[in-house]
Amino acid sequence: MRLDVIGFGALNLDKLYRVNRIAMAGEEIFVKSLTISPGGSAANTVVGLARLGARTGYIGKLADDPEGEYLLDDLRREEVDTSGISVASKGRSGVCIGFVNDSGERVLYIDPGVNDTLKFSELQPSYADSSEFLHLTSFVGELPFDAQKRLLTSLKKPRVCLDPGEIYASKGLGALRPILRKTTLFLPNEKEMIMITKKDYRNGSKKLLDVGVEMIAVKLGSRGCYVTDGKESHLIPAFPVKPKDTTGAGDAFCAGFIYGLLNYRDLYTCGKLGNLLASRCIRKYGARSGLPSRLDLLKI
Repeated sequence: MRLDVIGFGALNLDKLYRVNRIAMAGEEIFVKSLTISPGGSAANTVVGLARLGARTGYIGKLADDPEGEYLLDDLRREEVDTSGISVASKGRSGVCIGFVNDSGERVLYIDPGVNDTLKFSELQPSYADSSEFLHLTSFVGELPFDAQKRLLTSLKKPRVCLDPGEIYASKGLGALRPILRKTTLFLPNEKEMIMITKKDYRNGSKKLLDVGVEMIAVKLGSRGCYVTDGKESHLIPAFPVKPKDTTGAGDAFCAGFIYGLLNYRDLYTCGKLGNLLASRCIRKYGARSGLPSRLDLLKI
């Protein structure tokens, strides 16, 4: 089966605690509520795309435990193909613990579990080649990072998208160069762009275009996004929304931008679609509860 987008990244169970404010060292802060939901950056993006009608799949690893079963069942419920997911008989599935304050700001703690045991030998290159886009996001460990780099050397068909997150951004340009040279669409936020290139988002984008990236969309939070392909550049304002929770906003942006590419939209429209999905996401708690359906988009 030909797929539109396959995600390849860590799979985590998100435990999101609402707090009155983010604690400093030595402080005691009370918890208002707890939300448990499926997560993982690439998984959030492909779920966003699936809800818009795209045919999606996933490459990743879970453990044979209640958390893994929950994450797998949820992807299937969202009609994401799970043929590329390995299930380990031992170990624990990944967990992301987050704390969100009343302003929607957050801090995250990641327990990668079996995510970081994923090896290239567990991948199916033919499965990855069955998609139009392969969307990469980060792992904590080196083993799956190396698997991603090796997979790209064997691919023939898909265009590659990369959302680095701070984990990959901290590796620097040298470590990411093998992936960036094969990347069609690079989707960092402003901080990540500075970490990778040591330059602001405009000059950093120029530097990465020289490396071989074809398109760049820099997520600027409440200021919107900056998009460029070297021929045209646009600073696109965000939709005015008071955020309840910014968790997953960047993943939703990626879904909107890639959805635009799948539908042959121009660079500006892709960026606007990214901003739109991010604005819908932050209206609700959790990374996926605010993701719209295709019908929802038609109502806007």
